[in-house]
Amino acid sequence: MSVILNKELTLESPVLNPDGAGGWAQTWVVQGTLWAQVIAASAREKATNLTTRSTVRYNILVRGAPEGAPSRPRPEQRFTDGARIWRITAVKEADTRGMYLTCHAEEEVAS
Repeated sequence: MSVILNKELTLESPVLNPDGAGGWAQTWVVQGTLWAQVIAASAREKATNLTTRSTVRYNILVRGAPEGAPSRPRPEQRFTDGARIWRITAVKEADTRGMYLTCHAEEEVAS
């Protein structure tokens, strides 16, 4: 397996905060940065009345981390790089020794 971790991504977790009106507002808290290899896997497009939304699925490879470690991505988290956001949908070991993790993620873009 040839792995080149050449993209620095920020790992963020969602946090619910009271909005002052009896509801909740979601914010994102930085957990740290991870070096990654970002590989586009598939794409789809959905048209609505006024816009078109493109969703691209990615396989994002990062260094392995044990279950429960703060550096191990989880499905409810996301990666960011500037204005780009990848929502993590699943995480699995990429190799039998657990040296790397594959994070399945989606990036949605409105046009």
